[in-house]
Amino acid sequence: MSINTENQSRGPLAGIKVVEFAGIGPGPFCGMLLADMGAEVTLLERAGGTFASQLFGGGRKAVANRGKQSLCIDLKHPEAKSLVRKLITDADVLIEGFRPGVMERLGFGPDQCLALNPRLIYGRMTGWGQTGPLAPRAGHDANYAAIAGVLDTGRRHGGAPWAPPTLVGDMGGGGLMLAWGIACALIETQRSAQGQVIDAAMCEGAALLAHGLFNLEALGEWRGRCAIDSSAPFYDVYQCSDDRWLSVCPLEPQFFKTFIERLGLAGDPDFNGEQYDNSRWPRMKEGLAAIFRTAPRDHWCALFDDTDDCVWPVLSMGDAPSHPHNRARQAFVDLAGVQQPAPAPRLSRTPGRIQSPPPLLGEHTRQRLAALGLSNAEIDRLAANGVVGDPHTD
Repeated sequence: MSINTENQSRGPLAGIKVVEFAGIGPGPFCGMLLADMGAEVTLLERAGGTFASQLFGGGRKAVANRGKQSLCIDLKHPEAKSLVRKLITDADVLIEGFRPGVMERLGFGPDQCLALNPRLIYGRMTGWGQTGPLAPRAGHDANYAAIAGVLDTGRRHGGAPWAPPTLVGDMGGGGLMLAWGIACALIETQRSAQGQVIDAAMCEGAALLAHGLFNLEALGEWRGRCAIDSSAPFYDVYQCSDDRWLSVCPLEPQFFKTFIERLGLAGDPDFNGEQYDNSRWPRMKEGLAAIFRTAPRDHWCALFDDTDDCVWPVLSMGDAPSHPHNRARQAFVDLAGVQQPAPAPRLSRTPGRIQSPPPLLGEHTRQRLAALGLSNAEIDRLAANGVVGDPHTD
């Protein structure tokens, strides 16, 4: 699917102005979510880019920056601080992802910014939160998930703990939670006319995402006794003869019944007892592993194609956009030569859309400064003095 921005809604957040201080991971993801839903996001970037641009690529390839406007600026320069204060005065939301104390040292802490703009929603994204013994410490996604008690849930039964990279702490527990907090605060400020500070900690967000697993732990139904921790034969992945994988999840008894019938196991004593008798699970898993290794993945997909037995192929990121279901729903888009997920969730009347490709560094510097009332001569002077980066045009 290619992007067509004509005759589409501006999105439910149209008119909301966001100032995002460039960072890595969850902060940019949060800004992307807001931009996808129509917000005007001004991205404050420094010359040379950030570690994020080195890691994920900059310019048009930086997926998390889609729909944003890039203003290249030296935040430590006195004249730059004045410009940023003007942006903040006119903004609805601010997003920052530095360690606690950094924004205060730059002169843009919550107290300073809320004094400029009492209605401002000030979103703070950190790994450990603004307070507590770990607040000043460095960390990454797997660290936050580990301290939240969530990384351990990602281990295969009997194996080492792990989880999909960046999803639990950074994106789900971090950026998505911050976006949720911002949405809530925007609704509240309509009533109170007051802004507030959002302290979004990735470790706490990761724990919240795992609320159901904590529920199972409290019931004593976790690790080796749970149908979804990879110990059960009917909730696991199996390798096929072509070395590709299947996701096999017939949890419900009615699905499991037809599942074993399709495999010709209805008369097998290992599969005829109580489905949830975990003493039988190792033998059942060995049997299923042996069966699925006898044929390629497409054979098994065809066998279960017309059932509700919950057997589906494990697709790579390269294969996922071409799956018939994803194509039918246009779940992926091609933007600037990069296949990427489309905006979600889907709103019926004011759907989100990608407003524009990711910007080049400083692409909108002149445009954003002109919107603040600066003349071309003033912008030229600021660029010559290194206050802002040389504007790029595409």
